[in-house]
Amino acid sequence: MSRVRVDEDIRPLSEFRAGVATFVKQLHETRRPIVLTQRGRGVAVLVDVHEYEKMQQRLEILEEVYKAEEQIASGNGISHEDAKARVLSRLAQ
Repeated sequence: MSRVRVDEDIRPLSEFRAGVATFVKQLHETRRPIVLTQRGRGVAVLVDVHEYEKMQQRLEILEEVYKAEEQIASGNGISHEDAKARVLSRLAQ
């Protein structure tokens, strides 16, 4: 996902209400999130559906990495050689 461009992607909520279709078109074309503001403060972020799905997939992978790191830190990991042997034995079946 591209970074927010301050000059184009931070917009008041009142503008969003008046031109929803324009905002959806911008999301689709740029794939950049749009930050909606109310009284000068950020209140919501709009994200293209495909970009949101990619973010969810990345988050799931990061959560798995975090769990694996916790398991290794608690002594529940196995050596590289043991892991390799297990994989190779399953492939041979």
